[in-house]
Amino acid sequence: MDDSSMMLWSVFFGGIGIGYFICGKKQRALVPLFAGLALFVFPYFMPNVIMLVIIGSALIAVPYFIKV
Repeated sequence: MDDSSMMLWSVFFGGIGIGYFICGKKQRALVPLFAGLALFVFPYFMPNVIMLVIIGSALIAVPYFIKV
């Protein structure tokens, strides 16, 4: 169960990360660009599902709170 959950959450956060990356690249905005990069790279380094969901949710929220 843990492996399938990790895979589904990784795909979910990776999809949102690609969207942020494309949006940041087109608008030349650094915060969504780097948040997108982080969202589709960080699942490789997460040891369990709970940490994956917590950190992924925080990275999704970063562009809403930090406007540069």
